Amino acid sequence: MENAIEISNLSKKYDEFHLQNINFKLPKGSIMGFVGENGAGKSTTIKLILNLINKDCGEVNVFGLDNIKNEKKIKDNIGVVFDESNFPDNMIASDVNLVMKYIYCNWDDSIFNSYLKKFSIPLKKTINEYSRGMKMKLSLAVAMSHHAKILILDEATSGLDPIVRDEILDIFLDFIQNEDHSILISSHIISDLEKIADYITFIHNGKIVFSEAKDSLLYDFGILKCSNSDYEKLDKEIIIGCRKNQFGVEALIRKSNLKGNYIIDHASIEDIMLFQIKGGK
Repeated sequence: MENAIEISNLSKKYDEFHLQNINFKLPKGSIMGFVGENGAGKSTTIKLILNLINKDCGEVNVFGLDNIKNEKKIKDNIGVVFDESNFPDNMIASDVNLVMKYIYCNWDDSIFNSYLKKFSIPLKKTINEYSRGMKMKLSLAVAMSHHAKILILDEATSGLDPIVRDEILDIFLDFIQNEDHSILISSHIISDLEKIADYITFIHNGKIVFSEAKDSLLYDFGILKCSNSDYEKLDKEIIIGCRKNQFGVEALIRKSNLKGNYIIDHASIEDIMLFQIKGGK
């Protein structure tokens, strides 16, 4: 399968943080959820993909092209949305249109205007009069109005109410109907990613913990519930993480590795993340 983004051994070191040997691939035609706690390295990785900061080592290829040598060509085909609107507050939507047509060689007025109508974005109000959800919809309209093939979204749905978030998730699903389109989205709202993502990449303390198909994660992992005495009999090699309490033990396992009759509960993506980093054996 052809990849929209390929990252190999990407590293960036600051005084108090080190992004270490990042490796993952975003297959074309798919949505990848990029998850991790604050300060884990999500935004740093995205800035490196966009060549907004200098890498120490490693490679980033977008559309099979080096992201530094082919920066302009790549950026003409990428739509980017951060968690804050970066347009001047005194602009109205038509002002944004005028500016963008001089930035993107593929800018399409008709598509932008159709998104303004679809998203019910007010034409006469200035941006400082917009709600947070409206600002985000404007940013998405801009990101998708130059025939972008990849959307890169850094906490684009944070702080939005559930109804607006649901509308925006539908926008992402509609965008991905084109098999040439792909989305990389970082978010703290794991339930949103469970709805739309094809792949989940989990970063912790500057390192990738896993990067796998979402359906495989949800199928392979489970939470085993047993007594403390039964837990002691288990092969600890199959335990990824566990929580002990006065009633017994909950342990994250790969279901295929377990032998015997035990109660296995569904493990959500959030469960898998938390057990990986907080569950001691």
